[in-house]
Amino acid sequence: MLRDCFGRAVNYLRVSVTDKCNFRCVYCMPEEGIRLKDSSEILRLEQIAQIAAAGAKLGITQVRITGGEPLVRRNLVQLIRWIAQIPKIEEVVMTTNGVLLDSKTAFALKDAGLGRLNISLDTLRPERFRKTTRCGQLQDTLNGVAAAKAAGLTPIKINMVIFQDTTQFEIDEMLAFCTQEGLTLQKIMQFSLYDRKDNVSNFQTDRPPKCAGCNRLRLTADGYFKPCLLSNNEIKVDMNRIEESILQAVRAKPKCGASCNSRVMSQIGG
Repeated sequence: MLRDCFGRAVNYLRVSVTDKCNFRCVYCMPEEGIRLKDSSEILRLEQIAQIAAAGAKLGITQVRITGGEPLVRRNLVQLIRWIAQIPKIEEVVMTTNGVLLDSKTAFALKDAGLGRLNISLDTLRPERFRKTTRCGQLQDTLNGVAAAKAAGLTPIKINMVIFQDTTQFEIDEMLAFCTQEGLTLQKIMQFSLYDRKDNVSNFQTDRPPKCAGCNRLRLTADGYFKPCLLSNNEIKVDMNRIEESILQAVRAKPKCGASCNSRVMSQIGG
């Protein structure tokens, strides 16, 4: 089992497969977008699978696929299949905005071994949805939720970011929707990567998790391990010594995160 310098077990690898996204959410990416990495800078799917396999040998049991928006990555179904077949990987899950999750894609992901989904949905009000995503249509995400349900990618969690101006009525509205549709609501406090002290909410939230229980290691699309979301510390993956890169990243996990100003959220995967 992997343990960091503070005795925390590390068994959860979050993999960003792309820095591209079809949204420009206000809490994730600047309105003008970001400079996207050239394809030569992005890990190949085979390399991601190799990294996941090395992690499994050391104690990683859960892999979450993220982005950007992971469904914009070509041949993602093949990557899911490869990772799901790795011995000791108990679960492969994914976080998506749901827009590209049509019936064909949802069933293909399920067949490949994807266990379940988290779908980002901050509001059920079309105008507010478009304002938050800067370009999205609410119905597209709702269609994605329906496709995921039909394919059996359950239990489905709805990730709802709680803003300073989010009202109790909006939360109750979302909770009623989730109850009706058989979904689980996960409330996420809006926070800044640049200052952990910004984490203030008027409501009880489920995420982000407390540092004391952090079991995560993040892999960026361009091949760096981030031991902590709220830290600039990164370890470049040495594809010739992947296990040593993982061990180095785990050793580098801080007791508590403080700030990250070297990347925006879409470049990390949350």
